[in-house]
Amino acid sequence: MSETPASKPSAAKPEAAETPAAKPAASGKPPAKPESAAKPAAKPKPPKPEDKPFPEFVDSLLIPAIEKQLADHSIQADRLERVEGERPVVGGTCPMLIGELPGGRRFWVCFASENINSSKLIALADPGSDPTLLESFLIDEKRMSLPLLVSRLLQRLNGQKWLGGN
Repeated sequence: MSETPASKPSAAKPEAAETPAAKPAASGKPPAKPESAAKPAAKPKPPKPEDKPFPEFVDSLLIPAIEKQLADHSIQADRLERVEGERPVVGGTCPMLIGELPGGRRFWVCFASENINSSKLIALADPGSDPTLLESFLIDEKRMSLPLLVSRLLQRLNGQKWLGGN
């Protein structure tokens, strides 16, 4: 007697639809993990100080670092603050760091935008005078850093002989 297709038992079993990863192996071991999960995740690097938002970077890092370096020269700034204001000499509004040292010497570090990597200008004024010249500041640097900004500013102020005898 020959069997007809309708009389054959069904070849598809309900268990066959499950994937091997979906049920535990017969040995009782858990299924193998994908390779990407086998490697321990690398610890995320802490953000660089320079990656902080501009206002936070200037207020919490740059100004205190400048104050510390000035203190190393026995100088306490009369004024050191971040402002959004009128750029000296040429006008136009920009974010800047304004400093006033004892004796009325003043400086402005002007940023093109609220980004420490933006182009920068510096202006200086002796007591009783207004600044008459804007100079490019840190124009050759591709990536700005806190130590670089502080050291070059202090170097520029020292070039004016504002930090003591040379």
